[in-house]
Amino acid sequence: MTNQNAAAAWPAPLARRPLNAIVEIPGSKSLSNRYLILAALGGTPTVLHGLLLSRDTELMMKALQSLGVEIEQDFDAPTTVRVTPPASGYFSGDTDVFCGLAGTVMRFVPGLALFADGPVHFRGDDQASVRPMKPVLEGLEQLGARVEYEGEPGRLPFTVTPPAVLPDSLASVSIDSSGSSQFISGLLLIASRLPGGLHLTHTGKKLPSMPHINMTVADVRAAGGTVESPARGEWNVTPAALSLPSSVVVEPDLSNAAPFLGAALIAGGSVSVPHWPEHTTQPGALLPDILERFGASISYSVDVAGRRVLTVAADGAGAIRGLGDLDLSAAGEIAPSIAALTVFADAPTNLVGIAHLRGHETNRLLALVTEINRIGGSARELDDGIGVTPVPVDAMRGTSMETYADHRMATFAAMIGLALPGVGVIDVETTRKTLPDFVGMWTAMLAQ
Repeated sequence: MTNQNAAAAWPAPLARRPLNAIVEIPGSKSLSNRYLILAALGGTPTVLHGLLLSRDTELMMKALQSLGVEIEQDFDAPTTVRVTPPASGYFSGDTDVFCGLAGTVMRFVPGLALFADGPVHFRGDDQASVRPMKPVLEGLEQLGARVEYEGEPGRLPFTVTPPAVLPDSLASVSIDSSGSSQFISGLLLIASRLPGGLHLTHTGKKLPSMPHINMTVADVRAAGGTVESPARGEWNVTPAALSLPSSVVVEPDLSNAAPFLGAALIAGGSVSVPHWPEHTTQPGALLPDILERFGASISYSVDVAGRRVLTVAADGAGAIRGLGDLDLSAAGEIAPSIAALTVFADAPTNLVGIAHLRGHETNRLLALVTEINRIGGSARELDDGIGVTPVPVDAMRGTSMETYADHRMATFAAMIGLALPGVGVIDVETTRKTLPDFVGMWTAMLAQ
């Protein structure tokens, strides 16, 4: 991995004093895109409030519009979106869907092609062709679809042709979802529309990010579906007419809160995030407990607007604890933010249970190790994660850090820049994937 375009890098600001910030986090990408899919599968319009407006959600909305779904944005409140499914009950075929680099688009939308009136072609960014797709597409083939690849089997671009007739009895599908929980979620989201329902089985030894699958199950149930899990790695979905409530509020993206809350430990002081839910299916809900293990003080309050607020405050001595082994299998998407903390910890930490991150926007394990070592830190790849041995800050060197078109690598680099002078973030605009104004939010946090 080479360090390119360093001259165009965004200079990550150094924290000059302890933080005392309140940060408003936009809506959850995971929930936003699941609600958009379920609204498209419904029988009546749904209005989504607080929808995340980012590249990934924009790609999802455009994908659904390509399939004949009507999506209207409120001019005065852009995060309010009205979704109207096709009146015919069928999605438009003979169309093209552009996935960009969005995993939820490339893995959730192909299932909708089962209910289209013709073939649907899927393509994406150049880098999207390295992201694994095969398990979810094998699942669609087991349901009678035909998948034609233009390049390597199991990768973008490809075309999905729906079956002439969907199975009218209980369909049984078995896939290996070890590479991503999104393969399971993509099939669970559409299963209620199958005439005979679905029995879905995961055949692999490991199943990453169960909280994301639990989120999908909860959202399908909220739309009127019935999903049961008789055993780990098995799901039964009965036929049902899905319909989200007419009005749905999207929670803030708790995983996107990770770099901001983690900043409190690196820079000192405290960071507060309003609207922190008391109950949620988001994997980011694990953050408070994880940060507490690193030495943070965690507290909750209610502000004058009646919002539940999470506050993370640094240890008074400014120490970040090394944790030995930390299993992040349930919340791999926050691993880059957690990795930034390990760079400045007082003892080594192994982040484990995250082998599946090799198949994300980039190979995140290799990327994290490369960038930590680039600044003079000490990191190595493990079979299922990375190991980080802290190095004194004055023994490291600030330099431009690559992001590999990965939004979480960009926020990771910004966190490093809080304590290490001279860090530049190459292609910081990749954060638009989930945080359309990350630079503004980061700068405002430091200015409070």
